Amino acid sequence: MRKQIYTSRNLWNQVIIWLPLLLIPMMYALHGISPLRNSFSQYLVPLSMVIVAYLNYFVLSPMLLKGNKKEFWTLNALLILLLSIAQHEWLYHIGNERLIVAFPYQMLPTEKDLNPHVFFIIRNFFNLSVCAGAATSVLMAQRLSKAEAEKREAETAMTKAELVNLRQQVNPHFLLNTMNNIYALTAFDTEKAQKAIIDLSKMLRHILYDYQQPYVNLKEEVEFLHNYVDLMMIRIPENVEIARDCHIPDSCQVLVAPMIFISLLENAFKHGICPGRKNFIHIHLDADSSCIVFSIQNSNYPRGEAERNGHGIGLKQVERRLELAYPGKYKWEKGFDSKRNIYSSKIIIYDTKLHNH
Repeated sequence: MRKQIYTSRNLWNQVIIWLPLLLIPMMYALHGISPLRNSFSQYLVPLSMVIVAYLNYFVLSPMLLKGNKKEFWTLNALLILLLSIAQHEWLYHIGNERLIVAFPYQMLPTEKDLNPHVFFIIRNFFNLSVCAGAATSVLMAQRLSKAEAEKREAETAMTKAELVNLRQQVNPHFLLNTMNNIYALTAFDTEKAQKAIIDLSKMLRHILYDYQQPYVNLKEEVEFLHNYVDLMMIRIPENVEIARDCHIPDSCQVLVAPMIFISLLENAFKHGICPGRKNFIHIHLDADSSCIVFSIQNSNYPRGEAERNGHGIGLKQVERRLELAYPGKYKWEKGFDSKRNIYSSKIIIYDTKLHNH
């Protein structure tokens, strides 16, 4: 942080702060108040302020930030007191003959009221204390600003890491289910199993290449979902009604977080199919440059109490991914009908124009 003072911006800040103070003695000299040859006497006060300010900025204030409060206050008090006395001794005793109007001691309170020497030392001590406080405040403000920036960076990094972790959790879960389906298919229909492998290869290509990006083209994601449904339809019984309705304009180049809808499809095929009963899965997707609407409705035949309540791990991952990828820009409506025979889920993602090409 202290190296920042050497940057061009901070250098100009230093010039703006100290230049007026250093020019004041010259203004007195130009008006004949003090001869130019007495330069040291003229600049003694501003130079003392510079010394106190930079010693606090570089040396003493870091002690305070490290918790060494006693050393900070003790060294500051000694430094300011010594410089205050040195200023007074030089200006009053050594340079008194040269000081005509610049330091009018005769205008001070009389010794009966207040000792003029004490008055000047107290005044110098106060002025230098203000410089020390200003330098300490600047350093602490810079440290606080840096800490806040680092905190934001850490939070962003943690968010990205969590999002990557959630995305990676989807892959094994999805691949395991798909491989089990293909394995079961090879036992009674080799031709369908071969087609399933081709569909799976298309999906793997999407996972290995497109899935690594934070956002993918919505059309590619829809193709991925179609491949998944085709793969599932190979093994499901004939009494399952599958309806797909996707509307994406050809000119629409909306991007979407990859595989954010796949868990909803898996959930539908997992809990929406039961042998010997009426089964259905209805999928709808509509998108334009302002929003994406993905909804899915399926018959509901839960296999356990956790699944009956609709609190599967996959759905929790979807919700967390939505929070990370679209904070404050999505709406998710989900739940059962009054008889709990139908489960509906609808995700609306707003402001998708931010992810357009």
